[in-house]
Amino acid sequence: MFDPRPLVDIATAIGREAGALVQRMRASAVVSFDTKSTSTDVVTAADRASEQLVRTRLSELRPGEPVLGEEEGGTVVEGLTWVVDPIDGTVNYLYGIPWYSVSIAAQLDGESVAGAVVEPATGRVWTAARGYGAFLDGTPLHVSATTDLSLSLLGYGFAYRPERRQRQADTWAAMATRVRDLRRAGAASLDLCSVAAGRLDAYAEHALGRWDWAAGG
Repeated sequence: MFDPRPLVDIATAIGREAGALVQRMRASAVVSFDTKSTSTDVVTAADRASEQLVRTRLSELRPGEPVLGEEEGGTVVEGLTWVVDPIDGTVNYLYGIPWYSVSIAAQLDGESVAGAVVEPATGRVWTAARGYGAFLDGTPLHVSATTDLSLSLLGYGFAYRPERRQRQADTWAAMATRVRDLRRAGAASLDLCSVAAGRLDAYAEHALGRWDWAAGG
């Protein structure tokens, strides 16, 4: 019988290594960056270095298993695929806001079965495996018991393309009078972890990349 728990240990160990690397790079110099889909969609040297580290370590510990990463691409295949966001919340990282993560998930036939979301700035580690629950530094997590939308705290996010962002802004504006309140923090993986911990009642965002939600989901 397939047991996903050992994959959590691997994701956690590698995530901690990558987290330490991006912290060192953040502290050592001015953060250098390029842009991707738009002028506001940034990628830093630390993003690339983190993904390289993750890929190298996975090739050593899980040789032959494919990797899908935000910066270097890849595809999800039948069987096991590792899905990596080397820095989720890169804009926060760029600005020195400590809400960002290294997110590593194992997906089996396209569905997440194990994952670790590491917060480099705090050292906290969120983990989960299918059938075994979710944890923050080993403490079990529980979602909110709220069932009334009007009493719900909703986390949300924005895309980088202006036309998509406008549609999202219209959606969130329409939701604002239907929920308790809205929160926008800037890292989907950590927002999903916040749902697992009951710190948010729900999270919604359109058109996330697989690497954004694979581990947090």
